[in-house]
Amino acid sequence: MTIQVTLPGIGTVGHSDGFVIRDATRDGRFHTGREGVAAIAATGDGKVEFVSFGQHTLAHVVSALGYPAYYPVHPVRVEAPVKAVLMDLDGTSVRSEDFWIWIIEQATASLLDNPRFALEEADLPYVSGHSVSEHLQHCIDKYCPDRTVEEARRFYFEHTRREMKAILEGHGRANAFTPTPGLKDFLFALKDLGCKIGLVTSGLYEKAWPEILSAFQTLDMGDPVDFYDAIVTAGFPLGPGAAGTLGELSPKPHPWLYAETCRVGLGLDFAERHHVIGIEDSGAGVCSIRLAGFTAVGLAGGNIDESGTRALCNHFGETLEDVLSFIRQV
Repeated sequence: MTIQVTLPGIGTVGHSDGFVIRDATRDGRFHTGREGVAAIAATGDGKVEFVSFGQHTLAHVVSALGYPAYYPVHPVRVEAPVKAVLMDLDGTSVRSEDFWIWIIEQATASLLDNPRFALEEADLPYVSGHSVSEHLQHCIDKYCPDRTVEEARRFYFEHTRREMKAILEGHGRANAFTPTPGLKDFLFALKDLGCKIGLVTSGLYEKAWPEILSAFQTLDMGDPVDFYDAIVTAGFPLGPGAAGTLGELSPKPHPWLYAETCRVGLGLDFAERHHVIGIEDSGAGVCSIRLAGFTAVGLAGGNIDESGTRALCNHFGETLEDVLSFIRQV
């Protein structure tokens, strides 16, 4: 039985890395040994499948909402000088994953009309790091297949708006948003190194903005808009009389949020991608960085190991201080 395969642009991966070796992609489009396909391997959570053709690799991003996509996998390396650092929000810059997982849990409880409902540990890789709709679709498929994602989103935003209002009024869930240890020193060190800094999140604006604003207030760092060189979120939720977002069908692990932050937000061309580093604590985020063509630095505390994406990290740090040491050594 094959336990390791080589994926051009990534390297050799296998069961010991958390990858799953497959004979075919989930959509049945590619099969090992046919039409030039040398090997197929999926991340442990099954969110991304990599198809090796011997000389190049395609990544198949699976979609719970019915809109998968294939992307080329570009070889990455990091070159001096580091011109830009792209940072995830939840888990990487601000510790808030537990809060948002709780909101997903509350929305599912409402769908089930069961206030005692609780997610299982096995659900965690599927309810963090992706889009709201992806998270909710997982819960629907597993716990209440007779309900719809539209119903779930309605409950989700009811809970979100109630809790965010309470937090802003000073009586919400305690410690919902706390800055990642060392964030302030890390960000100012990047400024001293001359790096542009982009903040990248799959979260909708109404979720993301209170988080980073709360963190900056805690750290006495002023207005985040004045500090970051670019901030890209998944936009705004669809609703009556409101323009919506593309963030629900093209979030991480798709490359677009990171690609847009770098190319449009920071003005760096794709040809400069080896001077760009992305930092993530989630498996979906690591995939997003790699598919955008950038060096991926993993940060402990998220679901990188649980999602089987550790092998996609070009470097891994336990703390932001570890990540800073890596950047300084480039």
